[in-house]
Amino acid sequence: MMMEKMVIREWDEADRPREKLLEQGRRAVSNAELLAILIGSGSRKETAVELCRRLLADVDNSLSALSKLEVSELCRYNGIGEAKAITIIAAMELGRRRKEATEEMPSVLNSSKRVYTFFRDKLIDLPHEEFWVLYLNTGCKLINKQQIGRGGNDFTPVDVRIILKHALQANAHSMILIHNHPSGTLSPSQADKQLTDRVVEAAKLMDIRVNDHVIFTDQSYFSFRDEGIL
Repeated sequence: MMMEKMVIREWDEADRPREKLLEQGRRAVSNAELLAILIGSGSRKETAVELCRRLLADVDNSLSALSKLEVSELCRYNGIGEAKAITIIAAMELGRRRKEATEEMPSVLNSSKRVYTFFRDKLIDLPHEEFWVLYLNTGCKLINKQQIGRGGNDFTPVDVRIILKHALQANAHSMILIHNHPSGTLSPSQADKQLTDRVVEAAKLMDIRVNDHVIFTDQSYFSFRDEGIL
């Protein structure tokens, strides 16, 4: 006989995620239980927690992978309709924005590691290249950031004049060039080196220093400054 659809309030008390959160605190609740609280109910064949466990298992229990799913992909699961899918996506996006907000103003961006830690979430998992510039004050604190170019998987058009325009508008003392390599290759291309030289020389005319050019991949980074080529 097919199970009737079960909502959270019908489960045994020990299995109710909402009650568990209230009694034991938010840290005691598993990822699947948190998702179950969001969607409220499962299907006729499985509870909300069981459904969410299956969903998480399909993305190797990675919240990062879950956050990339679109509405149509979530709706493939019996028990998740458009409204529930949107609720999950909204919750994941809030989490991402919270992390972004806490990292928005780091104390000092005076090392390649700090730059990578600060900006990694902006570039992770992108299938295309993006070129950004961080503009800093005399204490290496961020005062502005601008996306200068966006391209394919191995090339991004960059206008040096736009880089310098934003530097002057921000009254920047120095800047850090950033772009990602979706291919995962860390080594700079000849075009990367030539562009860096052009920006450095143009910035010198305005007494603005290029502190570094950092190439990002999902797992690591390459620093022109650390490698002694800037």
